[in-house]
Amino acid sequence: MSTPVMIEADGLCKQFGSFLAVRDVSFSIPKGQVVAFLGPNGAGKTTTMRLLTGFTAPTHGEARIAGIDVQTDRLAAAERLGYLPENGPLYPDMTPLGLLRFFGSARGLSAARLRGRLDAVVDQCALAAVAHKPIGKLSKGYRQRVSMAQAILHDPEVLILDEPTSGLDPNQIRGVRALIRELGKTKTVLVSTHILQEVEPIAGRVLFIHDGKIVFDGAPAELAKRNGSLEDAFYKLTAQPV
Repeated sequence: MSTPVMIEADGLCKQFGSFLAVRDVSFSIPKGQVVAFLGPNGAGKTTTMRLLTGFTAPTHGEARIAGIDVQTDRLAAAERLGYLPENGPLYPDMTPLGLLRFFGSARGLSAARLRGRLDAVVDQCALAAVAHKPIGKLSKGYRQRVSMAQAILHDPEVLILDEPTSGLDPNQIRGVRALIRELGKTKTVLVSTHILQEVEPIAGRVLFIHDGKIVFDGAPAELAKRNGSLEDAFYKLTAQPV
């Protein structure tokens, strides 16, 4: 029995005026895989992720989550999907628990299920010490953990994480890496980054995007072997426009 495809891009293109931000991007990610979406700033990572989640409509092409077209049946796709944008939806005057209750209600979780999921994500994201403090008073690392908690609150099968370690210090980065590895044991994860050190500790596959187009799809070790190192690969793949 074949492994089901959980994230699929089929000829995705996105044009803003005369600028083509995403160029015929196609790939599929099977269930249980953790994939790093690598590329320089401005390469099209965030736009592609917004297309995959249904937050942005494609100019051409289709995106599917667990086989569900995100444009024609976005609510059904959203039930299977947890999305962490680069700047997560946080309200500084709310506490982490208050925010999570708000999102749980918005997602239609029953009172009993919400209680169980609150306990689970507070433990998983190590939020117990700050659960009742205003989010605006929390460190960047804790705010990122709150954002991660809202993304996994409904226990989705698929996670799409946009630059989850951006702006964090080394200790905070280590904590987020450990959380992603743990989530990857039971979920399909696509995590974007432009930081090479993020790739090998968390992912078994790399999608490298440059100038809006996928220029490499394979294992991190293969990418490094072809080019001498990940740093050399990054330079060679981005040295010229597509």
